Amino acid sequence: MVTRRDLLLGAAAGYVAGDAWADELYGDPRGVLGVLPEKKPLIRRSIRPPNYETLLKDLVPDITPNEVFFVRYHLSRIPRVDAALWRLEVSGASAQRPLSLSLADLKSGFEHVTVTAVNQGSGFRRGLCSPRVPGVQWGSGAIGNALWGGVRLRDVLQRAGVGADALEVVYRGADGPALMGTPEFVKSLPVERALDEHTLIALEMNGAPLPHWNGAPARLVVPGWTGTYWMKHLTQLRIEPKPFDGFWMKGAYRLPTGAFPGERFVSQETKENTPITEILVDSLITGPVPGAHLRRGQQVILAGKAWDGGSGIEAVEVSLDGRQSWRPATFGRDLGRFAWRSFHLPLDTAKAGPMQVSVRARSRNGSVQPEKLTFNAAGYHDNRVQSVSLVVT
Repeated sequence: MVTRRDLLLGAAAGYVAGDAWADELYGDPRGVLGVLPEKKPLIRRSIRPPNYETLLKDLVPDITPNEVFFVRYHLSRIPRVDAALWRLEVSGASAQRPLSLSLADLKSGFEHVTVTAVNQGSGFRRGLCSPRVPGVQWGSGAIGNALWGGVRLRDVLQRAGVGADALEVVYRGADGPALMGTPEFVKSLPVERALDEHTLIALEMNGAPLPHWNGAPARLVVPGWTGTYWMKHLTQLRIEPKPFDGFWMKGAYRLPTGAFPGERFVSQETKENTPITEILVDSLITGPVPGAHLRRGQQVILAGKAWDGGSGIEAVEVSLDGRQSWRPATFGRDLGRFAWRSFHLPLDTAKAGPMQVSVRARSRNGSVQPEKLTFNAAGYHDNRVQSVSLVVT
């Protein structure tokens, strides 16, 4: 049960802890349910800063509703930004014409565009890592798929003038640390990725203004790259000719160089390590839930989601015999190459006994989910073949 201390901490942070234990996780089974203002119950991973993940049942829809979309923060001082007073400052050594833009300026002065894209926390499934590694112990709920609406980051940068020597775009948001000495959350993108037509300054989420806990009034959306680059409460962009050397680039969100596939961030790369960038091909079984007891002869549909960094999903395969043989699943609707793809397959429940169901996805670029985790000290990129154990009675 939730303790008195949980309730007091929740109240102090401005929201209320729940009164149940989450039982729909692939990971820590003792994830306390909590409630943030304007959100439905989520799995609470930390209070200060607030880190909450989505319940498995809420990942069933093709589009993840705003009120159950996961929440990720690095710093605990999170102001509610007044949209009428908000400004986006665009400057930097490689900016030719510094800008100061209001929300109205963005809405009226630039083309409105949309993209459906998966936002996946970089630490997705870290809580399943063995041996345990430091960091928020996320299960499989640090992910969601939404329709993002706003303006191209490219259009704003080009309005400011991108100098020929531009190397990176450095950016920050309105949230900040509670204690002196804690590094401000500042990130950068290679200028090529910042100028990609799909990278947005998002003002809307699923047709509504961005929710507070998901970055209002404006956030970056970097389709195909992990969530560390999706800055919330965006306030500043700087076009710079040199690699940014802040903590959250040089000291965090890094992988052993060459250990994983994916787009490189060359200006931030060293011989030893490199920033995490692209989402790797992955899948998630949304039903039946692990450990479910199925009635013999019952009609049961295996269902889930598959996604990658933007190549698009070519196939999802299912094994019912310990990964000895595989059969193709059927796809749901295609929402675009940066979105996840629903899949389903009827299960044969004619025979009583245990059943292990495994699922693996394959991208159009040929990448396939691996059988084993490539261990790294931060617990990133756990995209192993997914399995659930079921029982037919």
